[in-house]
Amino acid sequence: MSPGNLYIISAPSGAGKTSLVKRLIDETDQLMVSVSHTTRKPRAGEVDGKDYFFVDVSTFQQMIAADAFLEHAQVFDNFYGTAQQTVQNYLLQGIDVILEIDWQGARQVRRMLPDSLSIFILPPSISVLRQRLQNRAQDSAEVVERRMRDAVAEMSHYAEFDYLLVNDDFQLALQQLKSIILSHRLLQNRQQQQLQQLLHDLLN
Repeated sequence: MSPGNLYIISAPSGAGKTSLVKRLIDETDQLMVSVSHTTRKPRAGEVDGKDYFFVDVSTFQQMIAADAFLEHAQVFDNFYGTAQQTVQNYLLQGIDVILEIDWQGARQVRRMLPDSLSIFILPPSISVLRQRLQNRAQDSAEVVERRMRDAVAEMSHYAEFDYLLVNDDFQLALQQLKSIILSHRLLQNRQQQQLQQLLHDLLN
C-alpha cells in the first residue's frame, strides 16, 4: 500500500471552500478532512473527534511544547492546531488527507512536509466576494468590511500555492478539485506500489 497524499486547501472567507471540500469528500473515496484540535467550547451539535478534538488550554500548550502540531494558531481567544500524529496515521493507511487552513498554517505545514500539495481557491471578483459575505446575513456591515480586508490579505499569498482555481461555476471548480486529487493518485511512484503484481506479471 502506498501512503496517501496531503493536500492543503486555503481560501479567503466567502470563496466557497467549505462547500467545495464537503462535496469533494462526499464524492471521492479514500479522502478525508483532518480533524483539528481546538480550545474553544463545542457548539450545539458538534461532536468531539468528528468536528474537532476539544481540549483545554493546558493540554494544547503541552502539545505545542511536545512539537505535536504540524501547524497551530491563536484566533482571538482560542487556539487551533493540526496534530501531526492524526495526519500521519491516515496517510500511512493510504488515505488522502485535506487540511483546511490559512496561508500561515500552510506555510508551517510545507516547512515540515514539503511533499504536501497546496491549492488556493479564489472568488470570481471582489464584488461577488462581498455579496457572498453579505448574503450570510449574520454579520454587521462593520464585520463584513473587516472580513473583506482579511480576504484581500489572505489572497495576496496566492503565489505560495501549487494550484490556483476560481470558484465561479461551482460544478466546474468541484471538477477541477477532483482532477487534482485523482491525477496525483496516478503518479508513477504511487502506482508502482499499487500495481506491483501487475507490473511483475507484465514484465516476466
